[in-house]
Amino acid sequence: MKPSILKGTRDFLPNTMAKRNYIFSTIKTVFEKYGFAPIQTPTIEKTETLMGKYGEEGDRLIFRVLNSGSKLIKADTEALQQQNLARFANSISDKALRYDLTVPFARFVVQHQNDLSFPFKRYQIQPVWRADRPQKGRYREFYQCDVDVVGSESLIYEIELIQIFDEVLSKLGLTDFTIQFNNRKILTGIVEVCGEADKLTDITVAIDKLDKIGTDGVVKELVERGLSEAAIKKIEPLFALSGTNDELVESMKSYLKDSEVGMKGVEELEYVLNRIKVLGLDKAKLNFQVTLARGLSYYTGAIFEVVPNNVKIGSICGGGRYDNLTELFGLSGMSGVGISFGADRIYDVMTELDLFPESATSSTQVLFINFGEQEQDHCLTIAKEFRENDIATEVYPSAAKLKKQMKYANDKNIPFVVMIGENELASGDITYKDMATGEQKTCSYEEMITDINN
Repeated sequence: MKPSILKGTRDFLPNTMAKRNYIFSTIKTVFEKYGFAPIQTPTIEKTETLMGKYGEEGDRLIFRVLNSGSKLIKADTEALQQQNLARFANSISDKALRYDLTVPFARFVVQHQNDLSFPFKRYQIQPVWRADRPQKGRYREFYQCDVDVVGSESLIYEIELIQIFDEVLSKLGLTDFTIQFNNRKILTGIVEVCGEADKLTDITVAIDKLDKIGTDGVVKELVERGLSEAAIKKIEPLFALSGTNDELVESMKSYLKDSEVGMKGVEELEYVLNRIKVLGLDKAKLNFQVTLARGLSYYTGAIFEVVPNNVKIGSICGGGRYDNLTELFGLSGMSGVGISFGADRIYDVMTELDLFPESATSSTQVLFINFGEQEQDHCLTIAKEFRENDIATEVYPSAAKLKKQMKYANDKNIPFVVMIGENELASGDITYKDMATGEQKTCSYEEMITDINN
C-alpha cells in the first residue's frame, strides 16, 4: 500500500516547521506582552459541549468520534431506518474533535472558575478540526492562535485586541491588510428595523456571504430563507454603503434611530473607533463594514475579521465579543471577547509574498566538519562550549567527503561551518567559514563565539 494522508491534513518537513514556529513565536511574544497567560484544553470534547454552539452550518462541520466497544451496541438503529441522522449520530458518538478553541475555553472557565482571577486573560495555540471541503487556505486540521478575556464588559479589551492584530501582523511583515469591524447589536438593529426580528440568524448567515456571492446571491438566499420583499428592500441599500468610518457611523445612526439595541451597537463601535484613531495603528486599516456578520451564532457585540489586501485567501484572523457563552455551561454574567489568528493561512500568505526571513529557517547555527576520529573528539569538546553559550551546534557524524558535508550545511541553511584539521589541532585555533559570504577566518573558538553572539 502506498503511504498517504487524509485530504485536508498535512505533514510538515523541518523547513516548514521552522517557519511555522517563527509565526507561533511571534504571536506568543505579543500575546504575553499584553498580559495573556497560556492554557491548553483536550483535543476531544464531549459532543454535548460543542453541538449547538456554532449555528447550523458550524454544527455540520464538527468531526464526530465513533463510540467503541460495547457502547456501539446501544446504537439507535430505529433512528437510522427513519433517516433521523442527527439522532442516530448521537447514539453512536458522544465525543468530538474540537471545532474551535472558544467554546472549550468557555467550558474551561466554568469548570475552573474557583481557580481563576477575573478578568481572566488567556492565550491558546492548538489545532482544531472541521469536516470541511479542502481547498486553498481551507484545511480539515489547522492551528488557531487565540487570545480571550472573560469576566469584563469593558471595551478597552476590544481596543487592545485591535492593537494585537496590528502588532502581530506587522511584526510578521504583513503591511497591507484590513481589519473589518462591526457589532452584532447593529445587525440585530437592522433586523428589527426591517420588521423581521425572528430571522436574525437567517439574515446574518446570508449577508455574511456578500463578498463571496454578491448582492444578487444574498438577495436570492434571503428570499429562500423566507424574508418578505419589503424587508429585503429595507436591507438591500446597506450592501452598497460606502464612505469613511465616520460617514458610515452617521449613516447607521440615521438608519437605526428607531432601534435601541442597534443604537447601542453604534455607540460601542464609535467608542472603539475613536480610541483607535487617537492611539493609531502601525500598518492596519480599520474599516467599519456594516455587512460583516461572522457565521458563529455566539457573538453578541463587536466582531472582527482581518483580510490581506494583496492575496486572495479570505480572512486570516477573526473574533468578537460573546456575552452568553459561559451561561450555556451554567455560569451567567461572564462576558468575554477574543480573537483568533489562523496560523495556516498566515503561513500561506507569507509564503506567497516571500516574507519569511532567512533566520526563520536556520535552526543550526554552526556545523563542525568531521576530518577523522581525533579531530571529531576535539570538535565534540568545543561544540559543548558553543552549546553552553546558547549557539545551536552540530558535529557531522562521520569523516565523509568534504563536498558531502558542505552540501549538508547548505541544505540545512547553516550559516557557519567550522573546520579543525591537523594545523588547527596543533595551534589550538579553529577555522570557520561564513556560508553567506564565503569568507574564512582563523581564530580561537572563544573569539568565534563572541563574533556569533555579536
